[in-house]
Amino acid sequence: MATDYDAPRKTDDDLNEDSLEELKSRRVDKSASTVDVDETEQAEGFELPGADLSGEELSVTVIPRQADEFTCSQCFLVHHRSQLAKESATGMVCRDCAA
Repeated sequence: MATDYDAPRKTDDDLNEDSLEELKSRRVDKSASTVDVDETEQAEGFELPGADLSGEELSVTVIPRQADEFTCSQCFLVHHRSQLAKESATGMVCRDCAA
């Protein structure tokens, strides 16, 4: 919703017209209009982080680093030799990290 900053603001007289009882009744009306929702129905489909995964098995085959690959000393990812940007005292660096 757009706000018109050029519109005249309420004066002190306008603010005093709202009585304390009227303001309290507005607050009560707003809280009464909320709908009670049963959260247990909504939460059944969600899985929380840190859930027990002890019964799960890995379905990924891990292949060791090949002779034509290297591990970048900055991002620790395995890259093909064609991605080698430089070799330093700390190790090999890939093109992504050297840029």
